[in-house]
Amino acid sequence: MKNNRPVLKVPYETIDLILDVLCITLLVIMWGYVITTYGELPDEIPTHFNGKGEVDGHGKKTFIWSLPAISTFTFLLMFVLNKFPHLHNYMTNITEDNALKNYKLSTRFVRFINAVVLLIFAYITYTVSRTHVDGVDPLGVWFVPITLLVVFIPIIIYFIEFRKINKQPA
Repeated sequence: MKNNRPVLKVPYETIDLILDVLCITLLVIMWGYVITTYGELPDEIPTHFNGKGEVDGHGKKTFIWSLPAISTFTFLLMFVLNKFPHLHNYMTNITEDNALKNYKLSTRFVRFINAVVLLIFAYITYTVSRTHVDGVDPLGVWFVPITLLVVFIPIIIYFIEFRKINKQPA
């Protein structure tokens, strides 16, 4: 199926710049934290947590490098994806009239989710490296519900805004 959507450059607004700078800042902090604390880590660190946030898997300390690496890959993938909003998935037919509004909403949503994912990875990176120091299972029982809430709230907001800009009845 051929995509006949208009190809537009979505102008940056202040919030878009803030979200991108936040993402880059989180990446720099995450890499810097791992670089500066790696030598202090024990040979084995937590690599998995159960639903209660308790450590239930351990591995070599080199695992800590995978967290900022995955975060960087995810950021770059989503950053590049945002350069092509006409390729995003939409629940409406994109036309010349509604393209810019839908593209703005979609790219902002991707930026926000990118920031949320990086924030979660930064927190996990910090807690994995601190478990041996604090001697506790730092994620705790609230990690999963809070993470789900932080992820699903933007999705709900996206759907509400999508309905508004496309004038669909509730």
